[in-house]
Amino acid sequence: MASDWSIEDSVNLYHLKNWGSPYFSINRDGHITVTPHGEGDKSLDLYNLIQSLQSRNIRLPFLIRFSDILAARLAQLNECFNHAIIRYDYNNKYQGVYPIKCNPDRHVVQSIVDYGAAYNFGLEVGSKPELMIALAMLKPRYKNPDSSPIIICNGYKDSAYIQTALLATRLGYKLIIVIEQLEELYSTVNNSIKLGIEPHLGIRAKLNTKGSGRWGNSTGDRAKFGLTMPQIVTVIDYLKSKQILHYLQLLHFHIGSQISSISVIKSAIREASQIYIQLIKINPNMKYLDVGGGLGVDYNGSKTNFDASKNYDMQNYANDIVAAVKEACDEANIQVPILISESGRAISAHHSILIFNVLNTNDVSTVVLPHAQENDHLIIRNLWEIYESINEENYQENYNDAIQMKEEAISLFKFGYLSLIDRAKAERLYWVCCQKIHKIIKNLDSIPHDLKDLEKIMASIYYTNLSVFRAAPDAWAINQLFPIMPIHRLEEEPTKRAILADLTCDSDGKIDQFINLRKTKSVLELHTLQPLEITENNNSSILHDETMFNQPYYLGMFLVGAYQEIMGNFHNLFGDLNVVHISLNSQGYQVEHLVRGDTIKEVLGYVQYNQDELLEIIRQRTEEGIQKGKISLEEAQKLWQNYENTLDYYTYLTALG
Repeated sequence: MASDWSIEDSVNLYHLKNWGSPYFSINRDGHITVTPHGEGDKSLDLYNLIQSLQSRNIRLPFLIRFSDILAARLAQLNECFNHAIIRYDYNNKYQGVYPIKCNPDRHVVQSIVDYGAAYNFGLEVGSKPELMIALAMLKPRYKNPDSSPIIICNGYKDSAYIQTALLATRLGYKLIIVIEQLEELYSTVNNSIKLGIEPHLGIRAKLNTKGSGRWGNSTGDRAKFGLTMPQIVTVIDYLKSKQILHYLQLLHFHIGSQISSISVIKSAIREASQIYIQLIKINPNMKYLDVGGGLGVDYNGSKTNFDASKNYDMQNYANDIVAAVKEACDEANIQVPILISESGRAISAHHSILIFNVLNTNDVSTVVLPHAQENDHLIIRNLWEIYESINEENYQENYNDAIQMKEEAISLFKFGYLSLIDRAKAERLYWVCCQKIHKIIKNLDSIPHDLKDLEKIMASIYYTNLSVFRAAPDAWAINQLFPIMPIHRLEEEPTKRAILADLTCDSDGKIDQFINLRKTKSVLELHTLQPLEITENNNSSILHDETMFNQPYYLGMFLVGAYQEIMGNFHNLFGDLNVVHISLNSQGYQVEHLVRGDTIKEVLGYVQYNQDELLEIIRQRTEEGIQKGKISLEEAQKLWQNYENTLDYYTYLTALG
């Protein structure tokens, strides 16, 4: 029977247009396509790209980065602010910075510096290592330092941090040291006197405005960073006493990451504008207002103030900032400041896609109805009666009866009154009861409360070739939602409802919350795995990263370019992924950079295991086994060789055979 399913149905099911436009869509083959510069430009078939990368011996899972999307996001942010500046007749400019902590990968930062050169885009650092990156990546302008991209120096600072920042100004860098604690003020001034270098200073204010979403509590009087209003006055008084108030040039604030509500941004800008106005009245040398980060990403595409979404777009964001600052400054009759933002997530999230394959499944919805026998245990006969009587009138009562019978079967088994064979038969009957009831409630407008969890209970488990802890730690740690969907077979109806399990030996190594326009859903619609047909014509390179049981089935986790890689951990010693940087050209595409993921020996080295020592231990033990007649010489050699070869393997799975 032909299916009525269409590609447009897949677009709607996975809300692709809501979160993926204009970069991701589906072509007539049912494959995800990537259009880095938006609709109407060159696009790339993601499924074909995956096949091509595997033929280059780049093993799954891997992360694909599209540097062209970074360029597009950077251009959009600057264009939005420029449009707002023109619209509101704002008599100054926007000069953004990229926070390195968001994604400090060398190639990502280099791309942002290169693409940002046209906009004089700078960098934000929050630690000494990040400062080292910024000084190496940004090129200073010796002849005119004031025209250089800005480096905003945030975070805790010691003397080494401060001295490095001060000395770098001699090379033509434009660094602004943001005071977050009073001790930093005193240290900065003392070091500037010793070195004979005048610093550019900023202060970070703790606003009363509360952020929204998951990081809403990172603001206010008890925020981790920043100065209270009394402390800001102390800074002013101290600088005045030293006759160096002119060092102070910037006001900075930050009200949290992933701000979901535009009303919070408006409130913060109004408060910060008034602080800036008061500061410039005291110190006419003020010239910068840094609105911090927080520009959100619509991970679920709902365009709401839900944590994983935002109820505004980038142009709304720029408009509200520019308009609010101009209005406040005009009323106070002062010059509007140069605007700075530290938008990292909004620049980098879209450019990375995590690609991984499904290894196999555990599917309770395919449990087969067992045969009835006259001598079946009473528990089994009762479950049979429940199964046969289930209908649209009594399904709720029968569901609870089936649960009770299953629990009684387990209890009888524990006390030795039910055999293993009978317990297995009882559990199979329980599952087929659930199957029958699940088919009924799928068509209901309203599901009874005690059946709400049945969809999740009946979900298939799709075992995937990745570590959530390594590749998407926010999905585990803070229940961050990322769009996940198949990247092929999208012309077919997905008939399975599944949760995803990873390779780690940890019950938390799973994903069981997925994007939905109504907050979240507990299952993801996926396709049935298809058996692999082995023929002499099979291309072994294409099958290299697959199991020997199913045809390749690829999933993509999207919008993972911010924070995930750098915050991942090595749980179960799964290492860094293979990372491929792709750019489009007139021939199609080019692999700009390939960063190989960790081998097993590299990961073991992180936890202080030396390869040579490990090999020597195994050699000695195989030699001992040979002497004691426990293992043959041939077997010992094969074991040692396998051990040595395995140390050079990728930490993720390859083929089963």
